[in-house]
This record gives sequence, C-alpha cells and structure tokens, in this order.
Amino acid sequence: MSGVGKRSLVVAAACVAAAGMILFAHSSHAAKDTPAPQPGTTQFYESQVKPIFQSNCYRCHSGFNHRGGLQLDTKEHILRGGKNGPVIVPGHPEQSLLLRLVQHQGPANDPMPMPPKRKLSDADIATIARWIQAGALMPDVGTN
Repeated sequence: MSGVGKRSLVVAAACVAAAGMILFAHSSHAAKDTPAPQPGTTQFYESQVKPIFQSNCYRCHSGFNHRGGLQLDTKEHILRGGKNGPVIVPGHPEQSLLLRLVQHQGPANDPMPMPPKRKLSDADIATIARWIQAGALMPDVGTN
C-alpha cells in the first residue's frame, strides 16, 4: 500500500472514531437530560403503561369494543370498571382486579384470563403494579 493510501486509511479511521465519540457523547448527554418518568406521574402512564394496554388490551377494551363492559382507553372508563365493578384500586395493586387478571389469577367465576392467549411478561405486570401502587395517574382526557 502506498503512503498516500495508508494516510487516507488513517484519516478515514480517525473520522469514524471521532464521529463515534460525538454520537456517544450526545446520547450520554441526552440520557442524563431525560430521566425515566416516575410511576406517580402521567408521563409514566403515557410512556410505560399505555403501550402495554394498546398492544395487549385495546383490541377488546377500547373504542367500540368493551368486552365485559370494560374500556381501558380513558381515566373515566378505567376507574368505572366493567360488569364486575372497578378494576383498579389506586394505591392498592393487591386489591386491583386488573392486576389479578393480567397475572392470570382472576376470580374463579371468570374463567377468561387477560389477555386470553398469553400472559403478559413479568416486566409488564410489574409496570402495571407500580403504576397502580403510585395512584394510577393518567391524563383526564381520552388517551387513544
């Protein structure tokens, strides 16, 4: 390889390394500036809980669909609950029917676990439990 070719290779490698350091510094700085939302905030619901509901529950429990009389798309609907009454007790996950259902430990008279085809991941269940424990805060308006 000629001296010019080696020098071009060294310059290119230096440019790639510099770009990598700039991207790393920017991403590290951004991560420090935007801490994860805490469970006692509406931002926690929006970024952590709502996506779980959208992916796993909305098909049967939002909009025109409200199996068991339960809709999970607004604060009013969640607090009202369904045909079996309220599904959450803010501040008390252990008393919340929603948590028992997603753990597939629902009441004996309700043979349908939620979601019906597969249990939520332990991480998703823990997220919902932390949200309920912290008061189940969410925006007052519809959140579809």
